[in-house]
Amino acid sequence: MVFEEKMILNGEPEDEEEDEEEEDMVDPMETMRQKCEETEHCVHTRERLEHCESRVGSRSSTAEDCTEELFDFLHARDHCVSDKLFHAVK
Repeated sequence: MVFEEKMILNGEPEDEEEDEEEEDMVDPMETMRQKCEETEHCVHTRERLEHCESRVGSRSSTAEDCTEELFDFLHARDHCVSDKLFHAVK
């Protein structure tokens, strides 16, 4: 962004077409991840993760972390994505 501001301040023309093309590109993997995060299993594991984060965050000193809950959520989401991704390839 700083580079773009320098270009504007220096009087160099902007290439609006290039900016528009970049904005239109959407990573299909991110779209699949968002859809998978809405499934029942992912919602459940995300709730467990958020509950753990709030429990750990409420304590001033604890050795507990939410690594297991995070891995459970990521595993559930990525399992869903892989099923959809490789099913679409067939």
